[in-house]
Amino acid sequence: MKVRVPIGYLRHVMLMKFKPGVDRAQVAALEAEFRAMTENITAVQGYEWGRDESVERKAQGFTHCFLVTFKDEAGRDAFLTNPDYMAFADKLEPMLDNQLVFDYRATV
Repeated sequence: MKVRVPIGYLRHVMLMKFKPGVDRAQVAALEAEFRAMTENITAVQGYEWGRDESVERKAQGFTHCFLVTFKDEAGRDAFLTNPDYMAFADKLEPMLDNQLVFDYRATV
């Protein structure tokens, strides 16, 4: 089954490269917190996350992707200023070696 995001919805992509020494248990805790947090923020229309499985070896050390969908910029802005997200970001940032954030509008 193909899942399509409504045209015009805003996608917020976060790619993460964790610092050496960040263990799987810490990352698993972040994944669980991300899932719980996004389910409780009404501006979030959808979310998903996953680990790099590419065979092309072009991930440049990025290992995880969190993808959040919003109806519009107002939803994204509400998410980024939500106290739960801000607390999550405060926990995440010290564990990151690098991060790439990319927003785009869904098109066909």
